Amino acid sequence: MRPAFKASLTRRELLEGSVIASGSLLPGFARLAWAAAVSQVAGQEGFPGGHQLGVVKFVGETRLEMGTVTGNELDCRLYTDLSNLTPEEPIISTKNFYIRTGASKLLEDGKPWTIRIGGLVQKPATLTMRHLQSMVKGAGTHLMECAGNFRNGQFGLMGVAEWSGAPMAQVLELAKAEPRATRVLVSGFDRYLSESVTSMSGASWIFTLEDLKSTGAFLATQMNGQPLIRDHGAPIRLVVPGWYGCTCIKWVNEISLVDENVDATSQMQEYAGRTHQQGTPTRARDFRPAFIEHAAMPVRIEKWQTDTEIKYRVVGILWGGAQAVNILEIRFNPEEEYVRVENLRQTAGGSWNFWSHTWAPKAKGIYIIRLRVKDPVVPQTRLNAGYYARSVEITEPAGER
Repeated sequence: MRPAFKASLTRRELLEGSVIASGSLLPGFARLAWAAAVSQVAGQEGFPGGHQLGVVKFVGETRLEMGTVTGNELDCRLYTDLSNLTPEEPIISTKNFYIRTGASKLLEDGKPWTIRIGGLVQKPATLTMRHLQSMVKGAGTHLMECAGNFRNGQFGLMGVAEWSGAPMAQVLELAKAEPRATRVLVSGFDRYLSESVTSMSGASWIFTLEDLKSTGAFLATQMNGQPLIRDHGAPIRLVVPGWYGCTCIKWVNEISLVDENVDATSQMQEYAGRTHQQGTPTRARDFRPAFIEHAAMPVRIEKWQTDTEIKYRVVGILWGGAQAVNILEIRFNPEEEYVRVENLRQTAGGSWNFWSHTWAPKAKGIYIIRLRVKDPVVPQTRLNAGYYARSVEITEPAGER
């Protein structure tokens, strides 16, 4: 269960963000109820008697084109612009949802899609789309983040969507596994017309049976109420809630039951460092679950003018983790102390969580903004490393007119 921070925001002019270093709507009643809840948090519409002057740019960040598909196949990318996120519309539309790998030009349109189920099973089987569709149901709202999300992409390899699909636990009941089958290899279509200059092929990941059951993993057929599009894995992709996107295999065409001694796949080894593994294990059994740990960052810095002074508000998101966050803290420079983020309210859900904080920089200059979860026991590897730190330059300190 994840917390959600509430901060009701207005539409506003945006200044593009970029990054320091490398490294559509909820359906009907649910959406209205959530928006009504977040609007109850005090101070979310800005500062009394003030108007917003704009948004302060993040500095020291390379500019990349946001919200536009570039490249193709393994080199296809779309970076989601997170700077205008609001609690009222936390879902990213399908056309703006990030793409880390595009569909192969060798995929055949119109050909009936099937999934082979084999390996350590009593009898191999073939799962048709018709059979799979009979198991499909609403799977809820889930966040997905590429393990290679990075600053030069404005951390835009991340999004939240509404999903529907067939539970993997139900699909695996069809397998009739042999007793020594303890793990599941999920593979996707992995042949491309062009050679990549940025990525390796190898669309597969190995899970324990318990991994797939406890996470509520499912074979997705719909995203935001519509059938998947090719670049998002149509007709079938795996979604593993709470795990990095590299485990959410697209174009799933094979499921194999395997034993404890199976080797790690090339994709698991490629992403070992980015999923917090110890080295690069050769056996799948030595891989830790690729959980998205607690992480947080600002998505925009709002500059306001009141009747008497200039004020700033930091708006951001918190995501990941498997436990509630009691206190989120923010710091604006290494020599400063962390302070508690002001507007924070926790609710259940698989989305990102919104927070906001009033900031009063006392002098002109560049500030480095970092966050942390107060509880040191909570895993937060990237936060501890400053991975999601962002910098801004203040030209008018708070309090000036």
